[in-house]
Amino acid sequence: MKPARPAVRRLLLVAASLALGAGTLGAAQLGTAADEADRAGTPQARCTSPQDRPETGTQGRVPLAEYLTGQALAGYQCNAVQVARQGTSGGFKVERYTDRTGRTCAYYDSTLLFPRDVLFNAVQGLGVIVLDMSDPRNPVQTATLTSPAMLSPHESLLVNKRRGILAAVLGNPATNIGIVDLYDVSKDCRRPELLSSSREASFGHESGFAPDGRTFWVAGTAGGNLTAVDISDPRDPEQVFEQRGVRYHGLRLSPDGRTMYVAVTGSSPGAMGNAGLRILDVSEVQDREADPEVRVVSDLTWDTVSIPQSAEPFTRGGRRYVLETDEYADYQGDREVGAARIIDVDDPRRPRVVSDLRLEVHEAGFLGGGDQALDPGAAIPVQGYAAHYCSVPYPRNPKIVACSMIVSGLRVFDISDLANPREVAYFNRPVLPGSSTVQPTAAGAFAMARPAWDVERRHVWYSDGNSGFYVVGLRGPARKLLRR
Repeated sequence: MKPARPAVRRLLLVAASLALGAGTLGAAQLGTAADEADRAGTPQARCTSPQDRPETGTQGRVPLAEYLTGQALAGYQCNAVQVARQGTSGGFKVERYTDRTGRTCAYYDSTLLFPRDVLFNAVQGLGVIVLDMSDPRNPVQTATLTSPAMLSPHESLLVNKRRGILAAVLGNPATNIGIVDLYDVSKDCRRPELLSSSREASFGHESGFAPDGRTFWVAGTAGGNLTAVDISDPRDPEQVFEQRGVRYHGLRLSPDGRTMYVAVTGSSPGAMGNAGLRILDVSEVQDREADPEVRVVSDLTWDTVSIPQSAEPFTRGGRRYVLETDEYADYQGDREVGAARIIDVDDPRRPRVVSDLRLEVHEAGFLGGGDQALDPGAAIPVQGYAAHYCSVPYPRNPKIVACSMIVSGLRVFDISDLANPREVAYFNRPVLPGSSTVQPTAAGAFAMARPAWDVERRHVWYSDGNSGFYVVGLRGPARKLLRR
């Protein structure tokens, strides 16, 4: 590789300096203090494909030195290959849906940080991007959704596959007024039909869908509300429950819609004094009882907790688990990175952590001023070496997990042995600081989106806030794990 030009070298050093300054802002002080014992990252992927470009050092790290030589700009991939790329930005969700006619579409939000991206994306298109995925090697944009919630859905974009409803609530990194947008995508997924746009919640940030598609749940997070919206008639939605004074993030539900797995970001009424997982009984809302109550079943925290993002339910051999992900970290070094974990919730009164999904770079931390703090994007409080979303390809007996781990890109794990997960693939496309004309502040990777799965083709779809939407093909041992 040719060394970076002097001007680029100076730009990288300036960017690194700015990142270190930004890191002093830190993230919210949450959860219990971590112990000081070193933890090994999840065993690293063994690359087997001739197309691989493996990482050269610490698992998950993209060091500043490899930007200076130009090596980082070629990207890193292991048992994974780029099938397609579309657009130049991305956000927090990638959703996949097949309509009644058999057409398959992707939906992803393009506004990672509001209002920054509204300005920078103005020349490229705003809102939620609709892609015709008939040929996954050639995604075709067929629509852009710009109703109020779709302009800035933050982390709330979801598709209910049973009813073919695309939903979101207006949000931003803190909270926003709770306007809920509902679209019909069942007839033609390429051209969503707006059914309603109305304020149904006090505030919006994250969300959840009852599997039967009758209830859209809203978490205001910083706004302090948990809200249930009856969308039995999506043209005339109605708020049926709202609780205030809670600090809830992602909301995921059991198959019957009666149990909710809540990512708690801080102190909330009940037993939860710190961040972690809360299990709620929401059966009275699901049953549409008059004046329903939502009851706390149990709370759980862990010593590496940062900011819990979501807890996605799945089963193994009939036993119930959730795949929980934490976002961000405290970059001042007095706490570890939360990353992700598998939690046994078969007895919802006594949940327990089974195993962690972590990278070596998550263990390095910033304690003592580690040189990884100089890596582009690493010390920015809303970026950094941390996790954000994970997903499984199907809820029954999955053996593979895909996670967006921000500066470390897309990471794929083998969970055949739930107690001993292993990394099996990765794909990362970092951006040179100052190289993007659309996002001039972009540096490194910014993989924040919950991945979607094309199981038949062994593809994973995700988006990177700095470089767009990707279709990634799995190879070798990663590909084999997608066989049911």
